[in-house]
Amino acid sequence: MLTEQEKDFIIFWEKNSATKKRWIRQLSVGLPMGVSLVLAIAVNLFAGWYSRAQMILFREQSSLILILLIAAIAIVLFVVIFSARHRWEMNEQRYRELINR
Repeated sequence: MLTEQEKDFIIFWEKNSATKKRWIRQLSVGLPMGVSLVLAIAVNLFAGWYSRAQMILFREQSSLILILLIAAIAIVLFVVIFSARHRWEMNEQRYRELINR
C-alpha cells in the first residue's frame, strides 16, 4: 500500500520528469554547489598558508592562472552535470520502485 506522500510523488514525477531532465534545469540544481567548491579552492590557494605555492603562482602567473581558470570551469561543469544527473536518476529509481509496488 502506498502512502499519500508516495502517491503525490508518483503524480509529480509523471508530470515533471521530462522538464527535470533539461540542461537548463540541471544548471540551476548543481551550479551553486560547483561554484562554492571552486570558490573554496580559490580562497585556499590565495590565502597564503603555503608560501611555496604562492611563489610558484606569482612567478609563473600568466600560464598557471589560465590553467587554474580552465580547471575551475571543468570542476564546475563536472559538479553541475554529476549532481543533476544523480538527482534525476535517484528520483527516476524511486518512481520506478513505487510503480512496481
